[in-house]
Amino acid sequence: MILIFIIIACLSISLCVWIALLLLCCKKEILSKILLFLVSFSAGALMGSAFLHLLPEAALEIKTEKIYLITLVAFVFFFFMEKLLYWRHCHKENCQIHTFGYMNLFGDGLHNFIDGLIIAAAFLVNVKLGITTTFAIALHEIPQEISDFGVLLYAGFKKKQALLLNFIVALIVVAGGIIGYFISLNLENIISFLLPFAAGGFIYIAASDLMPEIKKETNLRKSIISFLMFMLGIALMFVMK
Repeated sequence: MILIFIIIACLSISLCVWIALLLLCCKKEILSKILLFLVSFSAGALMGSAFLHLLPEAALEIKTEKIYLITLVAFVFFFFMEKLLYWRHCHKENCQIHTFGYMNLFGDGLHNFIDGLIIAAAFLVNVKLGITTTFAIALHEIPQEISDFGVLLYAGFKKKQALLLNFIVALIVVAGGIIGYFISLNLENIISFLLPFAAGGFIYIAASDLMPEIKKETNLRKSIISFLMFMLGIALMFVMK
């Protein structure tokens, strides 16, 4: 039964591609507002999920010192992965732009696979943790999919190609979820280590990718609303605790 929950949760993450496509149909001004508030809410939800759900659950299973270390290792790992896969720049005039598109697909696929592992680990602890973790990941995935779609178009892919490739890569989260489920059943205590690892990843994404985007907003009214959306994301995770 848990495996079914994991597959459904992972498929819901994959469907974020189509939600992102619907948002792209909005006017540019409306889309920019939606993305600002969605990113703010997502940052709060990721922070809330890390500190209010994942880390407390991990604290029940392993020593505090190990939790700190694993969370730090995860933070560094996500930084390294982003540095390696997303910040690759070509310094030659004749460099093919398609290369960056394929690197983006590879990086996104790896990220989705890790998301699947995290979702599986969360559901194996309890269903409520699995739902809150899936929700936090989904909120981050929507703006991420919009960004990935834009990168693929910039890399020279046609719209249909970009959409199809994005969806195929998004399905990798399902593979991650299924593999994570069977790994967790056969390797003792692996879940206890995956929880703080997931928390470290969530903290990195919120602090390094999402919150800097919020800080770029100079309009006072929008800044206040985005801060409130950030706090709303945290509050929602608190209520779901």
